[in-house]
Parts: sequence; structure tokens; C-alpha cells
Amino acid sequence: MNLFQHLRTESLRHLSRRHFLRDCGTGLGGLWLASQGLASGAGKLSISHDPSNPLGTLAPSFAPRAKRVIYLHMVGAPSQLELFDYKPSLAKFDGRDCPSEYLEGQRFAFIQGVPKMLGPQFDFKQHGESGAWVSDRLPELAKHVDKLCFIKTMQTDQFNHGPAQLLVHTGNQNLGYASMGSWITWGLGTENQNLPGFMVLLSGGRQPRVGASLWGSGFLPSVYQGVQCRSAGDPILNTANPAGVDRRIRRAALDSLKQLNERTYADFGDPETVTRIAQYEMAFRMQVSVPEVMSIKDEPAPIHELYGTEPGKESFANNCLLARRLAENGVRFIQLFDWGWDSHGSNKGEAINHGFKNKCRSIDRPVAALLTDLEQRGMLEDTLVVWGGEFGRTPMQENRGGGERNAFVGRDHNPNAFTLWMAGAGVKPGFTYGETDEMGYLVGRDPVHVRDFHATLLKLFGFDHRQLSFPFQGLDQKLTGVKPARVVEDLLT
Repeated sequence: MNLFQHLRTESLRHLSRRHFLRDCGTGLGGLWLASQGLASGAGKLSISHDPSNPLGTLAPSFAPRAKRVIYLHMVGAPSQLELFDYKPSLAKFDGRDCPSEYLEGQRFAFIQGVPKMLGPQFDFKQHGESGAWVSDRLPELAKHVDKLCFIKTMQTDQFNHGPAQLLVHTGNQNLGYASMGSWITWGLGTENQNLPGFMVLLSGGRQPRVGASLWGSGFLPSVYQGVQCRSAGDPILNTANPAGVDRRIRRAALDSLKQLNERTYADFGDPETVTRIAQYEMAFRMQVSVPEVMSIKDEPAPIHELYGTEPGKESFANNCLLARRLAENGVRFIQLFDWGWDSHGSNKGEAINHGFKNKCRSIDRPVAALLTDLEQRGMLEDTLVVWGGEFGRTPMQENRGGGERNAFVGRDHNPNAFTLWMAGAGVKPGFTYGETDEMGYLVGRDPVHVRDFHATLLKLFGFDHRQLSFPFQGLDQKLTGVKPARVVEDLLT
């Protein structure tokens, strides 16, 4: 076999059925696929950024309701049964053996044998004109229920933390996929060219289990990944000049590097080279813009009192105030992760009657303050606020090792139903969607899969989830994946 034949054979080996249908018979196969809505490019959007300005603002497909999002993820999955999903029937079964129908065919992280049912651990009351049930763990947030849109029937395919967190934030339980923030920033760009379009803030003392993959860009260009910030110390690592290098020297070095990159682009024409130049320039601008935006010291005393902030410390309260500052400075997607919500009852810190109470206390005032602050600044009408975890908790007491209840009360993972709420841009205020069964374990009516939530979120930003796609590994990848997904129209104004 000569070289030409070898190359021809290798080329044919990499052809897919889609290539064959597209190219043979003058593309008649591709036309048929398109008529069936199955072709890889059928109806997909053309997202085209200027390589020299990859975060430049783009228009969505249709008028958006939201301009930006602040997403509050409680890492570890807070118990819906102790916060929002009030089940008085569950209290009557407290201490009884779990019904067999709740165990057959189910997968658990730690429950073994026949566990005992566990009634609600805190008191609930109805609040606001909407009459939403909220436990006494969140007294400040309870004052805002008429702003909130509750989804009581969220569902996921995953019952372990890492894969479930990936599914919530990237639409796929596997590593290597683009996060929500990356999709939205890629699709829309950002409003402030001196700041990243997607910024991440952490609290609770630890990162989520899968770390930066939750805010990674996956197969999308790296400029659209989330930039991790800190509420204490340097806001962003490695942006400050090293000792002995001032801003003038840094500018001269960047100018020289820019010339080298421009020569490389002239030789090879790779648009990623132009994008790299733009990223270096943004990093230079960030040295001035980030410290200014990320400093909360100059906020007035009433604002610090509202949030309960302590400048100079790492805290969820500080991050909520920083989220408002980032939002008003044009950042498109602001992601907060708060570690410490995994309430198994295996120790004091993970017990519903100890650590869980402390976590509720740490977020109640700041979240309420964020809603108040956004509203009083006229920003809530175009800022979407989302609060939730990666799955729910079981109505059964966790019996790790098959043991009986001890001083530390906990619940196992429950992918069948959990609560997520939204507020602000385009969602119905004072509204509750869906209902779980009498024990709060399974969906009674109106399930909302994570994919449905993603489709709904994209619509709020002016995109059809079926059209926003990126070619990778022979497939037009989407945030909602390849399985059925729907926009939950009842959630929208």
C-alpha cells in the first residue's frame, strides 16, 4: 500500500454516518435528516465571537427576562424536610419501620436493612400572602417568600455528591463538560470587559468534591470558564505583580508578548492566539478593576449590618455582598458554593440537630439581605437568584452500619425529590410548583428533572435549549444533553 492509499484508508476510517449522509448523493441524506429534525446542525445557533474580544456582548435568540444570575449552591444537599417541604404526616410515622415500598428497588448511599422513619426536626409556619411553609431555621428568609418561586419536585439521576453536583452544574455526571455559567457566558458575552464574565466564590472551608470542574468550560474555549475569587486575601490568585515588578514594567512585558503572539498569528492564523492576547489584556485590566470591585470595606454601615458581613474574613455573608457588587458591575454569572450541608448524622458537624442548625444560621440573614439589596437597587427585576443543592434527603433516619438512632440525627441522600427556589427576573413570585408524596420522598405530581431546570434557565436568558450547542466528539453538545428536556412554562411570568 502506497502513502496515498494509506492516507485514504485512514480518512475513511474516521468517517461517521453523519458525514456519509451529508456528503453522498449531493447531501440528500442530510436533507432528509434535517427534515426529521435529526441532523447535527438542525436549527442550531451560530455563536460567533470576535477572537480579539471573546467576551464581547452578543444578542440572544429572543428577548431575555434575565441579564445575570446569582446561583447559591449549598454543597452537600440541605434537607428539604427541615426547610421548605412540610410533611405533617411524616411526624406521625416518626420512629416506625420504613415501609417496604420505599426500600424496594432504591439505591442508598448509607442506609442498610430497614431504617426508622424520621419526622420533621423543626417547627414550620406559613408565611406571606402566598402561605409558603418555611421552618423556624430560616426566619429572615421566611419574610421574603412572596418573592420566591419554589420547585418542590426537583429530580436527579445521581445519588452521590460528585456526580450529582456535576449534573446540576454541567448537565452531565461525568467530568469534562461545560458548566451553566460557561454556556451562558459563551452565548451572551458579558457587560464589563474589565472583569471575567463568570466568577466563583467559595465559603465553608472546603471546595466541592469535584472542584473546578463545576465551573469549568469543558469543550468550550477556556476564556468562558469560571474565575475563582476569594473574600479574604488577594481576590484572585496570581494577578498581582511580583515583588520588584511595577505596572509600567508589566505593561512593557505584555507589549513585547503581544508582538510575539501577533507574529505567531500571522504565521499560523490560529484564532486562539488572538484570544490569548485578549486574555492577557483582560488580566492586566483586572489588576485595577478586581481589587476595587472585590473590596467591601467602603460599603456603608447599614449594608454591613444588613448582611452581617465582616470585611477581611472568608464567609458566606461576605460572598453574598460581593455577589451583589459583581452583579452591579456587569458580571454575567456569579456562582456561590457553601460547603457543609451533608447532614448524615455521622458526627456532630453533620447532624441535623447540630451542624445543620449552624449552617442555616450562617446563610439565613445574608440570603435575605441579598434579596432585599437587589430589590431596593432595582436589580431584582433582571437578576435571577437561584438557591439549591444537588439532591434531597430521605424521610428515613440514616442507619449507617444498620445501627439505631443516636444523639446525632441525620438523613441519607434522596435523588427522587428535592427543593430548589428561584427569585427575580422572569419567574413567578410567591409561587410553588409541584408536590411530593405525604412523606416527602417521591414526587406526587409535576416532576422537574435537572434537564428541565436547565432548559428553563436558558429560556430566561433568551435561548432555546435545543439550539444552543457546540460541536464536540461528533455530537452537537448541549447543556440539556440528548435526553428529553422541557421548559417549565408554569414557573415563568
